[in-house]
Amino acid sequence: MIENTFCHINGVGKKIEARLWHAGICAWNDVSAARELPVGPSAAAWIRSELAVSEKSLQEGRIGYFSRRLPLDQQWRLFGTFRTRTAYLDIETTGLCRDSNRITTIALYDGTHIRCYVNGQNLHDFPDDISRYDLLVTYNGKSFDIPFIERFFNIRMFQAHIDLRHLLAGLGFNGGLKGCEKQMGIDRKELDGIDGYLAVLLWQEYEKTGSLSALETLMAYNAEDTVNLEYLIHTAYNLKVNQTPFAQTKALVRPDRPRIPFAAHSEFVHRIMEKSFAHGAHYQRRTDEPGT
Repeated sequence: MIENTFCHINGVGKKIEARLWHAGICAWNDVSAARELPVGPSAAAWIRSELAVSEKSLQEGRIGYFSRRLPLDQQWRLFGTFRTRTAYLDIETTGLCRDSNRITTIALYDGTHIRCYVNGQNLHDFPDDISRYDLLVTYNGKSFDIPFIERFFNIRMFQAHIDLRHLLAGLGFNGGLKGCEKQMGIDRKELDGIDGYLAVLLWQEYEKTGSLSALETLMAYNAEDTVNLEYLIHTAYNLKVNQTPFAQTKALVRPDRPRIPFAAHSEFVHRIMEKSFAHGAHYQRRTDEPGT
């Protein structure tokens, strides 16, 4: 979609972009071939000069050039072009406050490999690993995951970012990550019913008892969150493309779901769920959070 995009050009909104598309100017190379554009002479000259910069930026792989210029509700267009440089990301923490709570685990998936980082083991490897990617896909990451990571590691994350919470809400999918998954037919099987608050209890069980089963269940849950982002972004991208003239040519094939290398231990799932009922009021507040 990037080479069909004009709304990243200053002064060219979605109305002018739609006018260009309607006139058969559907891609950047159409501008070069067209004798006239359906805009005034000065606007046409501006579009041509800006597209020369855009073409050079795309050749150099400068995703930041486009992410800084695209409207927030059009950031999804980055995915089709830059999906091979994308990381799907989700964190688990000891609580919601980034000033007083800690990151417990982070799951990172790039479409090929699933990596899990655990506090007290390999969490320190995360900043170097995430720096290799140019585009991040999260759910509610702009409000939670990314600020939490930046505070915890004392780093800045400058990657382009597609937050699926806002993209999916614009398509009519709400109810947090798990709610969106269910609306799209994703079955979490033995992990169904676990949310961010129960993940806190799993970590507490691991810290208190050293239970590797509790830790692996937490890692399985964290990885499930992350892997499912790939399905969601492909679905959302195709739904957005369907709203353009390019539904037949720009739709993406959803990749096969990867095998998650961690197993959820059902006895711990049931035990933690029982514990959640003993903390009913806190549990209700936690499940009301948009990112759960």
